[in-house]
Amino acid sequence: MWENGDLCTQFNKTRKSGPKFGLQKMMLNPSRKRWFSNSTVSHVDEPSQPDEASRLTVRMENTYQLGPTKHFPVATVNRILKDVLTAYLQEAEYDPEFCRQMTKTISEVIKAQVKELMIPRYKLIVTVYIGQRDGQSILIGSRCLWNPKSDTVSSYTLRNSTLFALANVYAVYFESPDMEMVKSFAQALVQTPAADQQ
Repeated sequence: MWENGDLCTQFNKTRKSGPKFGLQKMMLNPSRKRWFSNSTVSHVDEPSQPDEASRLTVRMENTYQLGPTKHFPVATVNRILKDVLTAYLQEAEYDPEFCRQMTKTISEVIKAQVKELMIPRYKLIVTVYIGQRDGQSILIGSRCLWNPKSDTVSSYTLRNSTLFALANVYAVYFESPDMEMVKSFAQALVQTPAADQQ
């Protein structure tokens, strides 16, 4: 087993010599003897600069509403996924650089169209996978911790002669909590590891 420094050195050698695939850096936490990974999140190449209005926060009073008044429209979102993937990729040929850019573009388009449905209090997570069809098989899985009464997922898969694409939209119901409660909970989480180490 590598020590923490040896692993980082091995990772850096692999990262410099290997292809650029968004590798994950693995580190060993010596106090708990567990592996942790730092992963990267892909965004649009040139993110927009936040303006002054986006930094202003509005404090709203709690509604004490425990569930959504309007459930997430899975069938409507499935149609959006089908339309977007078909429009962008039906006649496309597989090219790694093209597909890298298309995953970003398609995920942004899907997110914008689902947001136009104006479904209140749902947080959206959009993932798009595009890969080459070359006689291989692939299994893509996901696991989520959520409330099955209010949270859901929409998914659509497209295949043509040279590529496959899978788009998922995870919808998680979000009730905005009292910010003081969130701060106290976060402080308790920060203080808990120090108590464990003593």
